[in-house]
Amino acid sequence: MEPVVAHSDRRPTLVMGARGSVGRFVIQGLLAEGVPVRASARRLESGQFPDGVEVFAADLTDPASLSPAFEGAGQVFLYAKHEGVGGVVEAARVAGVGRVVLLSSGSVVHPTSAGNAITEKHREVEAAFAAASDVVVVPIRPLVLATNALCWAHQVRAAGSVALYRPDALTAPIHERDVAAVACAALTGASEPVASGLLTGPARISQGDQVAAIGRAVGEPISVEELSRGAAMRWFSQFMEGWEGEAVLRFLDDAAAGNSPATPTVEEVLGRPAIGFDEWALDHAADFR
Repeated sequence: MEPVVAHSDRRPTLVMGARGSVGRFVIQGLLAEGVPVRASARRLESGQFPDGVEVFAADLTDPASLSPAFEGAGQVFLYAKHEGVGGVVEAARVAGVGRVVLLSSGSVVHPTSAGNAITEKHREVEAAFAAASDVVVVPIRPLVLATNALCWAHQVRAAGSVALYRPDALTAPIHERDVAAVACAALTGASEPVASGLLTGPARISQGDQVAAIGRAVGEPISVEELSRGAAMRWFSQFMEGWEGEAVLRFLDDAAAGNSPATPTVEEVLGRPAIGFDEWALDHAADFR
């Protein structure tokens, strides 16, 4: 790992989606490093952010709302949706933002994920930012977010069980705190190629074992029901579009085939091991009770 050199631009760092699972930890990390911070969210409420943080209402799909938030910012952390990304790129360019740390997806650099519809949307977003040659873009690429397990919370609370497609599929979910820590490292000068490597948790764990870890965290056993592919598609169709559901199932098929790795990128960037899923489950136990 190359030495970390503090980012010299003392203009504030804008954290978009600052109330999100990653953004709120990015704010905490930057403040701890003494970096001037401003935050944005689509809807603002009093008491959302620490004292001393500039706050803006901004929506990434509404270009007119971006100029006030971007103006005067030296760098930006954001997760850009595919829809409206052109407006975000233009707002950053016009405002003279020097660096964008983009929360993307590890599937973009994971060979067996090529062609997956979700992967290709992330790839197109990265390409749109990369085309803005006057802005340095650092993609942060988690492959599997541990927070994906929160989609099981309603089932656990309601029935003490979870219905899963491919319960034996092995992935290495990454804690959102680690994603944020890598993003902060990129914002404060970490080596860009290292920070943009494939991000995972420390070890592979099956979906079924993730459920068991959540059960230990809440102090109650949680049963698992295995879903067929058709039943899983019907389940996902309740809260996502058909192409998204199919893309998720393809990711799980790939993981079941042994193609979802654990990487050392977090430790290479941060100098410490990645946080394991058991700790994530303890951190989120209240979500499942």
